[in-house]
Amino acid sequence: MAGLTLELITPERPAFSGEGDFVVLPAWEGEMGVLPGHAPFLVQLKPGEVRFHAEGDVRLFAVSGGFAEVRGDRVSLFAETAEMAESIDGERARQALERAKAELAKEGLDPMTLASAEAAMRRAQVRLRVAELRGRRRA
Repeated sequence: MAGLTLELITPERPAFSGEGDFVVLPAWEGEMGVLPGHAPFLVQLKPGEVRFHAEGDVRLFAVSGGFAEVRGDRVSLFAETAEMAESIDGERARQALERAKAELAKEGLDPMTLASAEAAMRRAQVRLRVAELRGRRRA
């Protein structure tokens, strides 16, 4: 029986809302699991995968960081970007990773360009990992 509500929100739109059993978040301190009735807290998230378990099924999401608020049986996750595993094109993620690596290989990057390229590389790595996990789960 589902007892936890997950709301995944980006600046553009609510990305997902659903009922489930528990969620695993990519906190900066390490992965963090949340069950119904968890103590309230606020946690900063790093780019990574969110695993939402609902009645034996697992939904995967790639998020680009953000934060999560836990209150009772509700987890509100606020992220700059969030994608369901089903919507990630693995080949496009691979290409984005290669572009980011090429940008980082350039000499004399200014700090803003360097930070942007590093963020693009982290996003691409997360998207690729989530797409690969989705593929393994189907096999």
